[in-house]
Amino acid sequence: MTTLAINIGAAIAEIAGCFSFWAWLRLDRSPLWLVPGMAGLALFAWLLTRIDSDFAGRAYAAYGGVYITASLFWLWAMESQRPDRWDATGAAVCLVGAAIILWGPRSI
Repeated sequence: MTTLAINIGAAIAEIAGCFSFWAWLRLDRSPLWLVPGMAGLALFAWLLTRIDSDFAGRAYAAYGGVYITASLFWLWAMESQRPDRWDATGAAVCLVGAAIILWGPRSI
């Protein structure tokens, strides 16, 4: 799996897992929503360990840009709120930052 694919999978798993807690606490859904939520969060954590990086902190920081972008897709797809130009601009800046963090040249 490529780093980008892993990050996208992790973002989907994290957002879905967190949303299940949101649904339970804020939308008065059944506590059974927590079961897939916990599974999603466990999958998210496992996927982040698959990222090819020598340091966990760098992998987590780079993932942040993908998470922000995926959250805006969630906003659009699941909550029917289309991101505006400021959302898109912010996500683009975050993705550039994530790429620099993950793939920038390092002096060893």
